[in-house]
Amino acid sequence: MNEQSVKTPLSKGGRTKEKILKNALKLFSSKGYKATTVRDIAGAMGVKQSALYNHFKNKDEILETLISNLTSSAIVTLFDDKEGQELHKQGKSLLMNLATTFKLIGFDSQNEALLKLLMQEIYRNERIREIYNEHFYQENVKKLSGFFFAMMQDGMIESSDPLLLANEFFSPLFFYQMQVSLLKLDKKSTSSVVSLFEKHVDFFWDNIKIEKQETLF
Repeated sequence: MNEQSVKTPLSKGGRTKEKILKNALKLFSSKGYKATTVRDIAGAMGVKQSALYNHFKNKDEILETLISNLTSSAIVTLFDDKEGQELHKQGKSLLMNLATTFKLIGFDSQNEALLKLLMQEIYRNERIREIYNEHFYQENVKKLSGFFFAMMQDGMIESSDPLLLANEFFSPLFFYQMQVSLLKLDKKSTSSVVSLFEKHVDFFWDNIKIEKQETLF
C-alpha cells in the first residue's frame, strides 16, 4: 500500500525562514555569494536586517543551509523513484526519463538557482565540492552503471565498461543543461538546445543496443 506523506504547515517563523532562503538563493545565484550582503537580502524582502538575524547568525549560515538543500535537489534525487530489480528492462525509456529530468531542471527556478549556486561556489567551498563529487557525480554514475550492467546481462546492450557508459551518458546532459542556463541568462531562445536531450538519448541508445536478429523457420 502506498502511503502519501502529509506536509506539516510551517509556523510563521518557519515561513519567514523559507522566505529568507528563497531570496538569498535568488541573489546568490545572480550576484554571487561574495557580492551579496545581508542588507541586499533584507532589502529584497522589504524588512530590516535585524529581522534576518532572528533566524540566521550571519550570511555564512544562510549559505550553509542552502548547501544542505542541494542534497535534495532534482539531480541528487535522480534515482530516488527508480529502485527495483527489473527497472533496467525499460532500457531506452529509462534513459529518456533521466534526460528529461536534466532538461526540466533548466526550467525550474529553484533547481536552476541551486545549480548556479553550486557552479559558482564549487571552487571556494569544500562542502559544496563534497556534495558535487559524492551526490551529483559518484552516486548517479554508480547507480546508472549498475543498470547498464544489468542490461548487458540480459542481452539488451553490447558488452562494455558500464562505468564508462554511465559517464558517457551523463556528460553531454550536464553540458546541455549549462547551455540552457546561459541562453536563458542572456534572454536568448533555448529551442536549439532543448531538443538535444532527446537526440542524445536516441544517438546513445542506437550505439549501444543489440540489434535483434529475426529467426527464419
